[in-house]
Amino acid sequence: MTLLAIDWILLIEKLILIAIIVFASLGIALYTTFAERKVAAILQDRPGPNRAGPFGLLQPFADGLKLIMKEEVIPNTANKFLFVLGPGLAMTAALMTCAVIPWSSQVHLFNRTIDLQVADINIGILYVFGVVSMGVYGIMIGGWASNNKFSLMAALRGASQAISYELAMGLSLIAVLMISGSLSLKTIVDQQMAPGHLWNVAYQPLGFLIFFICALAECNRTPFDLPEAENELNFGYHQEYSSMKLGFYLFSEYVNMIMSSAIMASLFFGGFDIPFLDESTLAPNLAAGLGVLALLVKIAIFIFVFMWIRWTVPRFRYDQLMNLGWKKMIPLALVNMLITGAVILWLQGK
Repeated sequence: MTLLAIDWILLIEKLILIAIIVFASLGIALYTTFAERKVAAILQDRPGPNRAGPFGLLQPFADGLKLIMKEEVIPNTANKFLFVLGPGLAMTAALMTCAVIPWSSQVHLFNRTIDLQVADINIGILYVFGVVSMGVYGIMIGGWASNNKFSLMAALRGASQAISYELAMGLSLIAVLMISGSLSLKTIVDQQMAPGHLWNVAYQPLGFLIFFICALAECNRTPFDLPEAENELNFGYHQEYSSMKLGFYLFSEYVNMIMSSAIMASLFFGGFDIPFLDESTLAPNLAAGLGVLALLVKIAIFIFVFMWIRWTVPRFRYDQLMNLGWKKMIPLALVNMLITGAVILWLQGK
């Protein structure tokens, strides 16, 4: 078999893997909306969606069909090109994050060994931060192109919020990178799975807490949902959007939540590692399948916590949000980084 043929086979494998991850992410995001409404109903002592299909399980499809069937409206005074670009950019940035997440170990199919990771690049964390930063442009472009003052105010809130909390998030990750010595998510997960090594949350509890709070802000989740703030800014930065453009903005928030959960699980909770189980004793394909399941369970737990917080914690005022980001999160992340460096130096000197 020629080198060219091998490259084509590898390309096809990666395209199939990308398609599976994208459609699975969209499917999970679809039912995350249903899960959020059910969690809210349980916390508020009401039944929630229960009419569309058995137990209301077809409600997400009804909502999606409603968005597709709605009329496409573009305001006369809007910048039409940017108005369409905004939601597309937000959705694209949300889905691109999945490229560097290791979903499980290798599988063996058709006499080939296939990595369940689209790209294992040695700067995976930097790639994630670069892609996440692009999502801010989707919010900002959508708010500005709408030519609506409320949309613009919400977009400005979102941009300043994202910039503020990305700093603390990055500083909290430096401590993890100091421990692992690598920017590759696959390497970080492998280190946590090594014999005698605990998950990073055991070494970096404060770093995880800072990262989790910043992830809430990055995903525009309560109590940091200032860019939307429906009861303050008339539905927020996507005020003028309808049909699937609005659907893209709403879906991108849930996809971001799924990807943030996957990154937190990979960085701090062993990724696809199964607690108290030696995966090397299992058949490779069985271990890979169980690894995917383990990662999905961890993601589901994080998503539930996201929802739980939304329906129990009130929204911050804008000045409180910025005060927390600049005066609390960033100093805490710096202190955590300095303590981690001191401990590493002390251990090396022993």
